[in-house]
Amino acid sequence: MDELIQRFLKYIYRKNTQSEKTIESYKNDLIQYKEYLLSQSIDSFESCDRLTFMNFLTTMDHLKTSSIARKMSVYRSFYAYLAEYEYMGIMENPLVGIQTPKQSKQIPDFLFIEEIQEFLNSYDDAKEDEHRDRILFTIMYACGLRVSECVNLKWTQIDINNRIVHIRGKGDKDRIVPFYKGFDDELLEYKNSFWAKYAIDDHVFVNLRGKQLTSRGIQYLMDKHAKNIGMHMKLHPHMLRHSFATHLLDNGADIRVVQELLGHSSLSTTQIYTHVTTAQLVKAYKKAHPFEK
Repeated sequence: MDELIQRFLKYIYRKNTQSEKTIESYKNDLIQYKEYLLSQSIDSFESCDRLTFMNFLTTMDHLKTSSIARKMSVYRSFYAYLAEYEYMGIMENPLVGIQTPKQSKQIPDFLFIEEIQEFLNSYDDAKEDEHRDRILFTIMYACGLRVSECVNLKWTQIDINNRIVHIRGKGDKDRIVPFYKGFDDELLEYKNSFWAKYAIDDHVFVNLRGKQLTSRGIQYLMDKHAKNIGMHMKLHPHMLRHSFATHLLDNGADIRVVQELLGHSSLSTTQIYTHVTTAQLVKAYKKAHPFEK
């Protein structure tokens, strides 16, 4: 059973993603399933019937619907792989007829433009680490970057003259994102000051020891600054990406353009941000309409 899991993980790694984090998640889900089968005296995946799998699902009733749906997707992919590539003669796929639980669409957290400005404009550029942090969080918002994309960003990906960033995102999906006029000068100023002083390789955002920042480190820097300026809300770096998409749509950008800028494979993933703008309308209505007072 372990060997089948390993072969499936190698197949997924080559075909769909090269994310170690994703592969580790798949591995944990499949090991959990394998251990359940063994606890039921079932020593092969093809011997699991629909009832057994239904019983396995009941062990997940403490999980969020989104987590169960993700696990179901892994198990469906695994059985499809077994049937197509391992020629195991599975008589009955135990997932046939079992519906994946519907997920409620969660509206992403985002910041209003005034909050973005308050956060970014309150850095003291005379302090070299604060200057770096302002450039870091500015490019996250200006280009809609994931925190992992900022962590791995190198100067070779930035075309300063044409104001373009070349990003390799999830699943090695490439995209090109422009940035606004004036930020090119700010990037150069940062490169010629903080970065030139501390960097030991080509990573754009480094710490005082010259090593690239980590995702956890960026979260810490964001929390620290929010606390220092008295922003009484829980912030996370991905909120800047959410805000990027929301503000573009608010200002009339075509949703398919936003899809390309975000690097989403499916338009439905981008459409969640249309719910955000609707939420803003409702909020504004409740605040302004006389009957709501």
